[in-house]
Amino acid sequence: MKTQILSLDGKSSGTIELPDQFNEEFRPDIIKRAFYSIRNNKRQPYGADPKAGLKTSAQFIGRRRAFGSHQNRGMHRTKRIRTGTGYLAGRAREVPQAVKGRKAHPPKAEKNWAQKINNKERTLAIRSGIAATANPELVKKRNHQIDNIKLPVIIEDKFETLEKTKDIIDILEKIGLKSELDRTKQKKVRAGVGKTRTRKYKKKVGPLIITSEKAALKTSAKNIPGISTAPVKSLNSELLAPGAEAGRLTIWTKSAIETLGKEKLYL
Repeated sequence: MKTQILSLDGKSSGTIELPDQFNEEFRPDIIKRAFYSIRNNKRQPYGADPKAGLKTSAQFIGRRRAFGSHQNRGMHRTKRIRTGTGYLAGRAREVPQAVKGRKAHPPKAEKNWAQKINNKERTLAIRSGIAATANPELVKKRNHQIDNIKLPVIIEDKFETLEKTKDIIDILEKIGLKSELDRTKQKKVRAGVGKTRTRKYKKKVGPLIITSEKAALKTSAKNIPGISTAPVKSLNSELLAPGAEAGRLTIWTKSAIETLGKEKLYL
């Protein structure tokens, strides 16, 4: 299947044959599996201090009698702070149900969150994600603004050499993505305590720009909200399907498409 190549002016400058990866069957189940495998492998272990809730002077304050143990006198064995009067005075500690006591089942730092995935499944998920970038229904489902835009979006190689952010924005507007850029500028304050934990704003995911190799475009595009860049040899399900939902609006350069076909990547 052939599709058009856009110039930096947003006009057609030729056609190119799409490689076989764009003909892959849509497999949301495999994409989801590959996405969560990446996310869980990145997850940082966390857990409670093993001595949390136990760093106290509390002790069992029952009395021992000459004629036997306190354990046979119907006394509970909760450890308490030695305050007040009487052998049961003081606040309970250490037990889960007590104020300032330990947690019953705290998170364990030694828990292994990693998820393995077969190489064939991983590459299948990438191919399926690539094919989804050319499916208008899936792209619109992600709320990308692609009215009057033919998918997949392929642009000439000069696009990779741009070194100024404003030049990239001008070109994206010329090819019809002005409303998409306006959408990705929007952000809102996160609800709950998450706003105090280095993630105050919720931002929208915008287009993914795929180049043939590492290019100057990576530095100049990083200041545009929502936009990501990646070389064609470094694709994964997290880039192609953020949130495990395939159909991210993707802009390919001509060389990236040629590299995908000639080197038969992800096949």
